[in-house]
Amino acid sequence: MMDDNMQTNDGAREESLRMVSASPMGADQVSDEELRPSGLDEFIGQPRLKAQMKLFLNAAMKRGVPPDHILLAGPPGLGKTTLAMIVANELESPIRITSGPAIQHAGDLASILSSLEEGEVLFIDEIHRLPRAAEELLYIAMEDFRVDVVVGKGPGASSIPLTLPRFTVVGATTREGMLPSPLRARFGFTAHLDFYPKDEMRKLILRSAGVLGVSIDEDAADQLARRSRGTPRIANRLLRRVRDWAVVHDLDHVDATAVQEALDLYQIDVEGLDRLDIAVLRAICGSFNGGPVGLNNLAAMVGEESETVETVCEPYLVREGFLVRTPKGRVATSRAWEHLGITPPDDVNVLF
Repeated sequence: MMDDNMQTNDGAREESLRMVSASPMGADQVSDEELRPSGLDEFIGQPRLKAQMKLFLNAAMKRGVPPDHILLAGPPGLGKTTLAMIVANELESPIRITSGPAIQHAGDLASILSSLEEGEVLFIDEIHRLPRAAEELLYIAMEDFRVDVVVGKGPGASSIPLTLPRFTVVGATTREGMLPSPLRARFGFTAHLDFYPKDEMRKLILRSAGVLGVSIDEDAADQLARRSRGTPRIANRLLRRVRDWAVVHDLDHVDATAVQEALDLYQIDVEGLDRLDIAVLRAICGSFNGGPVGLNNLAAMVGEESETVETVCEPYLVREGFLVRTPKGRVATSRAWEHLGITPPDDVNVLF
């Protein structure tokens, strides 16, 4: 029975009741999955890879057999998972998705393999992290389409060969060098994904903006493309943050000024450098006189783990020419000094 002193929601507005509802609200019903293109013709960028894959898949479909196994290699965020789903869509086949860390034992993989259907696509993300026993099981399954099921334990155990239907493994890895040679050799087609140039990033951003329902002009797309590090995943993330800025400020159209103001708030500058990237460059130029400086000293100066600096910051800084790795340590280039707006001392030998 409700107490007389207890207030009810009878006078509350309907909109306020929806705010605390567990149901989705607002117009943002587009997930990351819906931003993914469904076919090779819709996939933006990687023109040489697209041409190779289209030929590879069309030849298999004309022969009427599942294609050879495919290995997708490249840095994170470039579209390996998207391409795996496109392969299944182009073949009009179901896709089974798992990852290397999710498979703890060979039995886990045997269970997945034994349930595959004819022509099905098995996508294994981070395939370089498969356990050794699972890798050896996968060798036989990929080459002979057979898996050996062990029944019993100890001296009485027996191995029963189980024939598998022909299927296609699509493996994705960010570290191709960690793949054992026997596993790498069993892939009939290896696709290497590269970072996107700015013109392709602009096309991708305009496409994603159309899917999200964001009105954005060419100049704004250029700004986002410059700050996206050549990575579609980062571009889509920044586009969502700019969309948030536009919603909060009641903007019907996103221009270059809105992009600059929004990303300045998130501390992402015109070259795509974030707070940690700038901190690393300032530490090298300001505290270590341009370098060389060791990784551990640099990480301690910026208050981050050494692995974070090495794997998150350095690849982009080195690729864009802000930083150079030398045998003695990290050294800032002339571009780093210019970007920070600092004039190097006369006694510093600046790398160009």
